[in-house]
Amino acid sequence: MRFLPLCFLGALALATCLLSGCSASAVAWGGKTYRYQLDYGQSVILRNGYAAAPRHAPAAVHRIVAAGNRLQGRPYKYGGGHARVEDSGYDCSGSVSYVLIKSGYLKSPMSSKGLRRYGSRGSGDWITIYARDGHAFMTVGGLRLDTGYRGSGSGPAWTTRPRPISGYSLRHPAGL
Repeated sequence: MRFLPLCFLGALALATCLLSGCSASAVAWGGKTYRYQLDYGQSVILRNGYAAAPRHAPAAVHRIVAAGNRLQGRPYKYGGGHARVEDSGYDCSGSVSYVLIKSGYLKSPMSSKGLRRYGSRGSGDWITIYARDGHAFMTVGGLRLDTGYRGSGSGPAWTTRPRPISGYSLRHPAGL
């Protein structure tokens, strides 16, 4: 499954999503901007600040979502998650590293520069890591885990907000 732009969201899918409290804003990545796209039954959705994976998603996706959910509410901390995986706060690459470590896809934390060479090239079917010198974030089933989207210095959080992706390397864990 690749997250590509869709021109139409079915009324039933959108209504179901809105009634269940998830966020459905915009369309998946295309061009130079990443945008969330709800593909009912295929997308990780956002409910009350936490991610929820579809039942049929691979077990690894469920582990990654659970790890990302544990970061919610943690503050931004420059260098956080690098010296210690369990830290009092996390920066961008520390957040991505934490999720990958806790789900068994990375042995030790990596900087955003290091994440530019992580795993396999391109976007994954379920997971995509966006990395450039100075910043990194990831998408899981189309939902973005990022720092700073609520303003400078904000900690890791799931979001559906669009984000420019020009200059980022796209990587993914093998098989995902």
